[in-house]
Amino acid sequence: MKNISGTRRLAIAMAVAGVIAIWMSESARAQTTEEGTANFYSDKFQGKKTGSGELYDKDKLTASHKKLSYGTKVKVTNIENGKSVVVIINDRMNKSSPAVIDLTPRAAEELGFSSKAGTAKVKLELEK
Repeated sequence: MKNISGTRRLAIAMAVAGVIAIWMSESARAQTTEEGTANFYSDKFQGKKTGSGELYDKDKLTASHKKLSYGTKVKVTNIENGKSVVVIINDRMNKSSPAVIDLTPRAAEELGFSSKAGTAKVKLELEK
């Protein structure tokens, strides 16, 4: 195998690192938004512990998600009517659920879907 000079090795390593950085940036950007169906919790969970350990309160702006870390702030927008609300993830959803997020009744009400079919098509965006 041919001996590669230190300068050439450095140039190759920097090029590879650049490609990886671009790929990771695109991957992270793709993960900051998600679309799908939102549900809302039943009142039967009122006062019970969530996955994060805090007590569930149907009147707070909190939510359950399959993967997002507890404490993550998420802007949820109802695609049909454009209404948005920011919720904090404090519980874990069942991985087999077809929904992307479960909201408190208060959050669902602010999005304008609690009194309808109980679900809405939503867009999720991570808040900083």
